[in-house]
Amino acid sequence: MEAGEAKSKRAGGSRLCCICNKRRPVLKRPKTLQQICRECFYEVFEEEIHQVIVQNRLFKSGERVAIGASGGKDSTVLAYVLSELNRRHNYGLDLFLLSIDEGITGYRDDSLETVKRNEVQYGLPLQIVSYKDLYGWTMDDIVKMIGLKNNCTFCGVFRRQALDRGATLLKVDKLVTGHNADDIAETVLLNILRGDIARLSRCTSITTGEDGPIPRCKPFKYTYEKEIVMYAYFKKLDYFSTECIYSPNAYRGFAREFIKDLERLRPRAILDIIKSGEDFRIATTTKMPEQGTCERCGYISSQKWCKACVLLEGLNRGLPKMGIGRPRGNGNGDNKHTKAGSTAKSIESKQCGSLDF
Repeated sequence: MEAGEAKSKRAGGSRLCCICNKRRPVLKRPKTLQQICRECFYEVFEEEIHQVIVQNRLFKSGERVAIGASGGKDSTVLAYVLSELNRRHNYGLDLFLLSIDEGITGYRDDSLETVKRNEVQYGLPLQIVSYKDLYGWTMDDIVKMIGLKNNCTFCGVFRRQALDRGATLLKVDKLVTGHNADDIAETVLLNILRGDIARLSRCTSITTGEDGPIPRCKPFKYTYEKEIVMYAYFKKLDYFSTECIYSPNAYRGFAREFIKDLERLRPRAILDIIKSGEDFRIATTTKMPEQGTCERCGYISSQKWCKACVLLEGLNRGLPKMGIGRPRGNGNGDNKHTKAGSTAKSIESKQCGSLDF
């Protein structure tokens, strides 16, 4: 009888949270494989993000900070957690939500409704900036012209600039995004596959754009996507879960699947890839692009014209594939390359419509 009771206690004890040793676990952390209860999960999740913020000195008291809000799980959890930590630890930040309306019917219009609800739920002012207002084009218009193959190139370039312009409208000191550990590991692999040394050297930085007008921070740099999903689920946060209708064939998707396969075999693979990216050293003989400003719109650019202006001019001239891909040197007798070079030169001499803000 006593032996049976002892065996029962041991069996029960093995099912207790490995942190508090009081409550039954409800999940196994993907990052550490710890079996923990819901309350301890909330605590360690939020504390890890707080430590990342403090150790990397992401913010200063009194700063105005815009949260890039798409309505998805990452940005919704970021807005919720940053609001909570700001109150709990007295960061002294003025927080805002900044959303970009790319003009994707049946996707972005629905997700923006989620962001508007978040505005009320978290008590954070919301600013929405649209591609239509900035560029005169929506992504629906662009896809009609170019198709589904390269549409993510347009959206990525336009979105980065739109976030900066929206942040300028809000007069914020910093912009935070919900990029998580999975996203950063994917970016490291993509930059290696593309041979993009310039981006590889900065893609793992927790803060980027410090030499520009508005630095960007990634408080979720070491936070696994699965844990963000579980946090949103257990907290019953209001977020939009549908994937973009134009992104099924995005190149990043292949890197994402590879990362997921690695994670199944070895959960720490994601953090190891990030660490590898941090430890890369670029040879001193490597020629890096020099950052300047676009002659047309004044946005930061390493070329005479920024990528957004080149793409926008191509759209306005009915040549949407202009500016996609990398310029290549002209080979002897290579008429295609010569023609491409002369066309690119003619683009830079044209007006592309004002992007001044």
